[in-house]
Amino acid sequence: MKKIKYLFLFLAIFATNSIFSQNNNQAKACLDKATSLVANQGGITAHFTLSLPGGAGSTSGTISIKGSKFVATTPQTTIWFNGTTQWTYMKATDEVNVSTPTEAQRLTMNPYALMTMYRQGYSLSMSNKSGAYSIHMKATNPKRNLSEAYITVSKNYQLQNIKMKQGNKWTNISISRIQSKNLPDNIFTFNKKSHPSADVIDLR
Repeated sequence: MKKIKYLFLFLAIFATNSIFSQNNNQAKACLDKATSLVANQGGITAHFTLSLPGGAGSTSGTISIKGSKFVATTPQTTIWFNGTTQWTYMKATDEVNVSTPTEAQRLTMNPYALMTMYRQGYSLSMSNKSGAYSIHMKATNPKRNLSEAYITVSKNYQLQNIKMKQGNKWTNISISRIQSKNLPDNIFTFNKKSHPSADVIDLR
């Protein structure tokens, strides 16, 4: 009787692990397809709304993305990132800060940066949510800058929403009006001619 009991217990554990593994693979496949829409094209443009943690307000703007490069514009700020260097123009002070952004900083302004992180250091699960896919990412190392996130992807694998946890605070980014474009690489690098009076401050 004990042998039968342990056999059923083993089969139950095996079945649970099998379901978890299958769900993890489905979530990864979904994010692979969503990421490929950006990686395999000349780029995309989209509208975004960023809701700050703790009800601290929100901001909206446009973003152009090509691979790891992006340029994001809001009424207050424009950010260029060429894959290595970031330039942040602040309209109120007419200044441009030059930096090498951290993972957390890139995530705040480029929601698609999150979609390249899922391949390492995160467990994944997926469920259907109002005609879309909802993928839950959880860091295997709790000390990672981004410890947890929920990504909503449409049935045709377009990014719709990201809710991400950094520290103990949640930030929400909504994405809409996605269009495929053939974007030139030079738009992701700050051009002094566009803001000739700006004070450029190198923080690297």
